[in-house]
Amino acid sequence: MATVDIAGFSLNFFAGRSSLSLPIIYHLHGAVFLSWIILYVAQNVLIYGGTVRGHRQLGWLALALLPLMTVLGIGITILSARHHGGPPILDLNSFLIGNPVGILYFVSVSSVAIALRRRTDWHRRLMFCGMAAITGPGFGRLLPMPFLIPWGWWAAALIAPSIFPVIAMVAERRRTGRIHPAWRWGWGAFVACFLLAEAFAFSPWGIALTQAVVAGTPGAARPMAAFFPG
Repeated sequence: MATVDIAGFSLNFFAGRSSLSLPIIYHLHGAVFLSWIILYVAQNVLIYGGTVRGHRQLGWLALALLPLMTVLGIGITILSARHHGGPPILDLNSFLIGNPVGILYFVSVSSVAIALRRRTDWHRRLMFCGMAAITGPGFGRLLPMPFLIPWGWWAAALIAPSIFPVIAMVAERRRTGRIHPAWRWGWGAFVACFLLAEAFAFSPWGIALTQAVVAGTPGAARPMAAFFPG
């Protein structure tokens, strides 16, 4: 999962679709989310190596990162929509509404996982679900998104990230003969959030909200529907 995000953003940079000249908030956003990815990988390495105490101590950093990720993730979404209309290969309303909902899901499920840290069976599975949920931006930069219009958002934000928990559930079922309920609650909540966000985004209220956010900005010049860039 970490590889997907790092590879996606690295490809974007080396392909010239991203630049160091972007406003500082973009770099701050990237640094904070990268910190979470590094923390997640480090926590798994510590547990695999049997360093439980180190895992517990390092884990408290999550409490500092989660609020920052919430503010920066939602803030960048709104800024992007207003500044240039967001990614052209995504419906503007899906991007503007679905992205914050996805971030709020990630923060919520990660917070629940931290609260359930003493129940390690729930903790590790819910943390896994949270990490899977934020692979969407990575997949969105690796997949041939212009050729997936009008289903690019579904492919990058729902279908591709679902690969990880589905593989985990299948492996668990084959290994133990059952699927832990944390998977159903964790990933089921993600799917529900995605579908509800899409339903709202394409409702009259969602369209009106999107138009209100970008009104009077360059983002209002683009069509609501995704379009082939160029």
